[in-house]
Amino acid sequence: MSKRNLALIGATIVSIIYGVTFTIAKDVMPLFIDAYGFILLRVGGSVVLFWLIWLFMPKEKIAFNDFPRIIAAAFFGVAFNMLTFFKGLSLTSPISAAVIMVSTPMIVLTLSAIIMKERMQKRMVFGIVLGLIGTAFLILYGKSIGSATNAGLGNFLVLVNAISYGFYLIIVKKLMDKYNAFTFVKWIYLFGFIMVLPFGWSQFQAVEWNLVPMDICWKIGFVVVFSTFLTYLLNLLSMKELKPTTVAVFIYLQPLFATIFAISLGKDELSLVKIGSAVLIFVGVYLVTQKKN
Repeated sequence: MSKRNLALIGATIVSIIYGVTFTIAKDVMPLFIDAYGFILLRVGGSVVLFWLIWLFMPKEKIAFNDFPRIIAAAFFGVAFNMLTFFKGLSLTSPISAAVIMVSTPMIVLTLSAIIMKERMQKRMVFGIVLGLIGTAFLILYGKSIGSATNAGLGNFLVLVNAISYGFYLIIVKKLMDKYNAFTFVKWIYLFGFIMVLPFGWSQFQAVEWNLVPMDICWKIGFVVVFSTFLTYLLNLLSMKELKPTTVAVFIYLQPLFATIFAISLGKDELSLVKIGSAVLIFVGVYLVTQKKN
Protein backbone atom coordinates (compact mmCIF):
# COMPACT_ATOMS: atom_id res chain seq x y z
CA MET A 1 0.00 0.00 0.00
CA SER A 2 1.36 3.40 -0.97
CA LYS A 3 2.18 6.07 1.59
CA ARG A 4 -0.53 8.27 0.10
CA ASN A 5 -3.19 5.60 0.62
CA LEU A 6 -1.99 5.10 4.19
CA ALA A 7 -2.26 8.84 4.73
CA LEU A 8 -5.81 8.84 3.35
CA ILE A 9 -6.73 5.98 5.67
CA GLY A 10 -5.15 7.85 8.58
CA ALA A 11 -7.16 11.01 7.82
CA THR A 12 -10.35 8.95 7.58
CA ILE A 13 -9.66 7.31 10.94
CA VAL A 14 -9.18 10.79 12.46
CA SER A 15 -12.62 11.83 11.17
CA ILE A 16 -14.19 8.66 12.55
CA ILE A 17 -12.58 9.22 15.97
CA TYR A 18 -13.72 12.84 16.08
CA GLY A 19 -17.21 11.89 14.94
CA VAL A 20 -17.48 9.22 17.65
CA THR A 21 -16.03 11.58 20.26
CA PHE A 22 -19.05 13.90 20.12
CA THR A 23 -21.25 11.16 21.58
CA ILE A 24 -18.67 9.50 23.84
CA ALA A 25 -17.75 12.77 25.52
CA LYS A 26 -21.45 13.57 25.85
CA ASP A 27 -21.91 10.34 27.87
CA VAL A 28 -19.29 11.55 30.37
CA MET A 29 -20.49 15.13 30.88
CA PRO A 30 -22.07 16.62 32.78
CA LEU A 31 -23.39 13.59 34.71
CA PHE A 32 -20.06 12.22 35.94
CA ILE A 33 -17.72 15.14 35.44
CA ASP A 34 -18.37 18.74 34.40
CA ALA A 35 -16.98 20.10 31.17
CA TYR A 36 -14.02 22.03 32.59
CA GLY A 37 -12.93 19.16 34.81
CA PHE A 38 -13.02 16.90 31.77
CA ILE A 39 -10.89 19.39 29.84
CA LEU A 40 -8.31 19.34 32.64
CA LEU A 41 -8.18 15.55 32.38
CA ARG A 42 -7.87 15.63 28.60
CA VAL A 43 -5.16 18.29 28.44
CA GLY A 44 -3.25 16.92 31.43
CA GLY A 45 -3.19 13.40 30.01
CA SER A 46 -2.11 14.70 26.62
CA VAL A 47 0.71 16.74 28.18
CA VAL A 48 2.15 13.56 29.71
CA LEU A 49 1.85 11.62 26.44
CA PHE A 50 3.36 14.38 24.25
CA TRP A 51 6.32 14.91 26.59
CA LEU A 52 6.95 11.16 26.77
CA ILE A 53 6.96 10.73 22.99
CA TRP A 54 9.20 13.80 22.63
CA LEU A 55 11.94 11.83 24.42
CA PHE A 56 12.20 9.61 21.35
CA MET A 57 12.05 12.42 18.77
CA PRO A 58 14.84 14.54 17.22
CA LYS A 59 15.70 17.44 19.51
CA GLU A 60 15.40 21.06 18.36
CA LYS A 61 15.87 24.31 20.24
CA ILE A 62 13.04 26.82 20.07
CA ALA A 63 13.98 30.48 19.59
CA PHE A 64 12.95 32.62 22.55
CA ASN A 65 11.00 35.05 20.35
CA ASP A 66 8.77 32.16 19.17
CA PHE A 67 7.39 31.47 22.65
CA PRO A 68 4.78 34.30 22.48
CA ARG A 69 3.38 32.61 19.37
CA ILE A 70 3.42 29.25 21.17
CA ILE A 71 1.54 30.78 24.13
CA ALA A 72 -1.03 32.30 21.76
CA ALA A 73 -1.41 28.91 20.04
CA ALA A 74 -1.93 27.32 23.47
CA PHE A 75 -4.70 29.80 24.25
CA PHE A 76 -6.61 29.55 20.97
CA GLY A 77 -5.81 25.90 20.15
CA VAL A 78 -6.05 24.29 23.61
CA ALA A 79 -7.45 26.42 26.44
CA PHE A 80 -10.15 28.67 24.95
CA ASN A 81 -10.82 26.22 22.13
CA MET A 82 -11.45 23.19 24.35
CA LEU A 83 -13.20 25.05 27.17
CA THR A 84 -15.81 26.50 24.82
CA PHE A 85 -16.21 23.25 22.87
CA PHE A 86 -16.73 20.92 25.82
CA LYS A 87 -18.96 23.40 27.64
CA GLY A 88 -20.98 23.82 24.46
CA LEU A 89 -21.14 20.06 23.88
CA SER A 90 -22.37 19.54 27.46
CA LEU A 91 -25.33 21.83 26.67
CA THR A 92 -26.21 20.75 23.11
CA SER A 93 -26.50 17.55 21.07
CA PRO A 94 -23.74 15.61 19.25
CA ILE A 95 -25.21 16.19 15.78
CA SER A 96 -25.62 19.95 16.24
CA ALA A 97 -22.05 20.30 17.55
CA ALA A 98 -20.63 18.22 14.68
CA VAL A 99 -22.48 20.19 12.00
CA ILE A 100 -21.31 23.53 13.41
CA MET A 101 -17.69 22.29 13.41
CA VAL A 102 -17.92 21.89 9.62
CA SER A 103 -17.96 25.69 9.39
CA THR A 104 -14.31 25.73 10.56
CA PRO A 105 -12.78 25.85 7.03
CA MET A 106 -14.95 28.86 6.15
CA ILE A 107 -13.96 30.57 9.39
CA VAL A 108 -10.27 29.96 8.62
CA LEU A 109 -10.71 31.45 5.15
CA THR A 110 -12.46 34.52 6.57
CA LEU A 111 -9.78 35.06 9.21
CA SER A 112 -7.07 34.64 6.57
CA ALA A 113 -8.70 37.36 4.49
CA ILE A 114 -8.91 39.69 7.49
CA ILE A 115 -5.59 38.95 9.18
CA MET A 116 -3.38 37.86 6.28
CA LYS A 117 -5.08 40.10 3.67
CA GLU A 118 -5.80 37.17 1.35
CA ARG A 119 -8.15 38.03 -1.52
CA MET A 120 -11.52 36.23 -1.62
CA GLN A 121 -13.58 35.53 -4.73
CA LYS A 122 -17.32 36.29 -4.90
CA ARG A 123 -18.03 32.57 -4.94
CA MET A 124 -16.20 32.20 -1.63
CA VAL A 125 -18.05 35.12 -0.07
CA PHE A 126 -21.39 33.60 -1.14
CA GLY A 127 -20.33 30.25 0.31
CA ILE A 128 -19.39 31.86 3.61
CA VAL A 129 -22.76 33.63 3.80
CA LEU A 130 -24.63 30.36 3.13
CA GLY A 131 -22.61 28.56 5.77
CA LEU A 132 -23.20 31.27 8.34
CA ILE A 133 -26.95 31.22 7.61
CA GLY A 134 -26.99 27.46 8.15
CA THR A 135 -25.04 27.80 11.38
CA ALA A 136 -27.33 30.59 12.60
CA PHE A 137 -30.46 28.47 11.95
CA LEU A 138 -28.90 25.57 13.84
CA ILE A 139 -28.05 27.79 16.80
CA LEU A 140 -31.42 29.53 16.95
CA TYR A 141 -33.86 26.78 15.97
CA GLY A 142 -32.04 23.44 16.25
CA LYS A 143 -33.88 21.47 18.91
CA SER A 144 -32.15 18.47 20.47
CA ILE A 145 -33.15 15.45 22.49
CA GLY A 146 -31.47 13.76 25.43
CA SER A 147 -29.50 15.89 27.86
CA ALA A 148 -29.33 19.02 25.68
CA THR A 149 -30.15 21.38 28.53
CA ASN A 150 -29.51 24.62 26.60
CA ALA A 151 -29.04 23.89 22.89
CA GLY A 152 -28.92 27.55 21.83
CA LEU A 153 -26.09 28.50 24.19
CA GLY A 154 -24.34 25.18 23.56
CA ASN A 155 -24.39 25.64 19.77
CA PHE A 156 -23.11 29.21 20.16
CA LEU A 157 -20.17 28.04 22.30
CA VAL A 158 -19.29 25.36 19.75
CA LEU A 159 -19.24 28.09 17.08
CA VAL A 160 -16.94 30.22 19.29
CA ASN A 161 -14.71 27.16 19.60
CA ALA A 162 -14.54 26.85 15.81
CA ILE A 163 -13.52 30.52 15.51
CA SER A 164 -10.86 30.01 18.17
CA TYR A 165 -9.52 27.00 16.28
CA GLY A 166 -9.38 29.10 13.12
CA PHE A 167 -7.13 31.61 14.91
CA TYR A 168 -5.00 28.70 16.12
CA LEU A 169 -4.45 27.34 12.58
CA ILE A 170 -3.25 30.75 11.39
CA ILE A 171 -1.00 31.27 14.43
CA VAL A 172 0.56 27.81 14.32
CA LYS A 173 1.34 27.88 10.59
CA LYS A 174 4.72 29.60 11.02
CA LEU A 175 5.69 27.18 13.76
CA MET A 176 4.88 24.23 11.49
CA ASP A 177 7.14 25.69 8.79
CA LYS A 178 10.01 26.27 11.20
CA TYR A 179 10.05 23.30 13.59
CA ASN A 180 9.26 19.63 13.87
CA ALA A 181 5.73 19.44 15.28
CA PHE A 182 6.82 17.50 18.37
CA THR A 183 9.28 20.25 19.20
CA PHE A 184 6.56 22.77 20.01
CA VAL A 185 3.36 20.78 20.55
CA LYS A 186 4.52 19.66 24.00
CA TRP A 187 4.93 23.32 24.96
CA ILE A 188 1.53 24.24 23.49
CA TYR A 189 -0.16 21.60 25.63
CA LEU A 190 1.89 22.46 28.72
CA PHE A 191 0.92 26.15 28.51
CA GLY A 192 -2.63 25.10 27.68
CA PHE A 193 -2.74 22.92 30.79
CA ILE A 194 -1.64 25.85 32.94
CA MET A 195 -4.39 28.00 31.39
CA VAL A 196 -7.21 25.48 31.97
CA LEU A 197 -6.06 24.55 35.48
CA PRO A 198 -7.92 27.41 37.25
CA PHE A 199 -11.14 26.54 35.42
CA GLY A 200 -11.07 22.79 35.78
CA TRP A 201 -9.43 22.10 39.14
CA SER A 202 -12.52 22.53 41.33
CA GLN A 203 -14.65 20.41 38.97
CA PHE A 204 -11.93 17.77 38.83
CA GLN A 205 -11.77 17.64 42.63
CA ALA A 206 -15.55 17.31 42.82
CA VAL A 207 -15.56 14.03 40.84
CA GLU A 208 -16.56 11.06 43.01
CA TRP A 209 -14.38 8.49 41.29
CA ASN A 210 -15.76 5.63 43.36
CA LEU A 211 -19.15 6.28 41.74
CA VAL A 212 -17.84 6.49 38.16
CA PRO A 213 -18.66 3.26 36.26
CA MET A 214 -15.85 1.44 34.52
CA ASP A 215 -17.33 2.07 31.07
CA ILE A 216 -17.24 5.83 31.74
CA CYS A 217 -13.58 5.54 32.77
CA TRP A 218 -12.86 3.83 29.46
CA LYS A 219 -14.66 6.64 27.62
CA ILE A 220 -12.57 9.23 29.46
CA GLY A 221 -9.45 7.31 28.45
CA PHE A 222 -10.69 7.19 24.85
CA VAL A 223 -11.01 10.99 24.71
CA VAL A 224 -7.53 11.50 26.21
CA VAL A 225 -5.62 8.87 24.22
CA PHE A 226 -7.53 8.59 20.94
CA SER A 227 -9.42 11.87 20.49
CA THR A 228 -6.42 14.02 21.40
CA PHE A 229 -3.12 12.17 21.24
CA LEU A 230 -3.67 9.58 18.49
CA THR A 231 -5.58 11.93 16.19
CA TYR A 232 -2.67 14.38 16.33
CA LEU A 233 -0.20 11.64 15.39
CA LEU A 234 -2.38 10.46 12.51
CA ASN A 235 -2.77 14.05 11.27
CA LEU A 236 1.02 14.37 11.23
CA LEU A 237 1.23 11.21 9.13
CA SER A 238 -1.42 12.50 6.74
CA MET A 239 0.12 15.96 6.37
CA LYS A 240 3.46 14.44 5.35
CA GLU A 241 1.87 12.88 2.27
CA LEU A 242 -1.18 15.04 1.55
CA LYS A 243 -1.76 18.72 0.96
CA PRO A 244 -3.25 20.59 3.94
CA THR A 245 -6.34 21.36 1.85
CA THR A 246 -6.83 17.65 1.25
CA VAL A 247 -6.51 16.86 4.94
CA ALA A 248 -8.94 19.66 5.80
CA VAL A 249 -11.61 18.16 3.55
CA PHE A 250 -11.87 15.19 5.91
CA ILE A 251 -13.44 17.42 8.58
CA TYR A 252 -16.58 17.27 6.44
CA LEU A 253 -16.93 13.57 7.29
CA GLN A 254 -17.23 14.26 11.01
CA PRO A 255 -20.97 15.14 11.03
CA LEU A 256 -21.66 11.99 9.00
CA PHE A 257 -19.88 9.72 11.47
CA ALA A 258 -21.22 11.66 14.46
CA THR A 259 -24.78 11.37 13.13
CA ILE A 260 -24.52 7.65 12.38
CA PHE A 261 -22.99 6.88 15.78
CA ALA A 262 -25.33 9.11 17.79
CA ILE A 263 -28.53 7.91 16.10
CA SER A 264 -27.47 4.25 16.26
CA LEU A 265 -27.19 4.57 20.05
CA GLY A 266 -30.38 6.61 20.38
CA LYS A 267 -28.46 9.64 21.64
CA ASP A 268 -29.83 12.07 19.09
CA GLU A 269 -32.35 12.35 16.27
CA LEU A 270 -32.53 14.06 12.92
CA SER A 271 -34.83 17.01 12.26
CA LEU A 272 -35.63 19.16 9.26
CA VAL A 273 -33.76 22.10 10.83
CA LYS A 274 -30.61 20.00 11.31
CA ILE A 275 -30.82 18.57 7.80
CA GLY A 276 -31.47 21.99 6.24
CA SER A 277 -28.70 23.64 8.24
CA ALA A 278 -26.29 20.86 7.27
CA VAL A 279 -27.16 21.28 3.56
CA LEU A 280 -26.53 25.04 3.71
CA ILE A 281 -23.21 24.53 5.52
CA PHE A 282 -22.03 21.79 3.13
CA VAL A 283 -22.96 23.86 0.06
CA GLY A 284 -21.14 26.84 1.57
CA VAL A 285 -18.07 24.76 2.31
CA TYR A 286 -18.14 23.32 -1.22
CA LEU A 287 -18.22 26.80 -2.77
CA VAL A 288 -15.42 28.02 -0.50
CA THR A 289 -13.07 25.10 -1.11
CA GLN A 290 -13.43 24.77 -4.88
CA LYS A 291 -10.33 25.69 -6.85
CA LYS A 292 -10.52 28.50 -9.38
CA ASN A 293 -10.91 27.19 -12.93
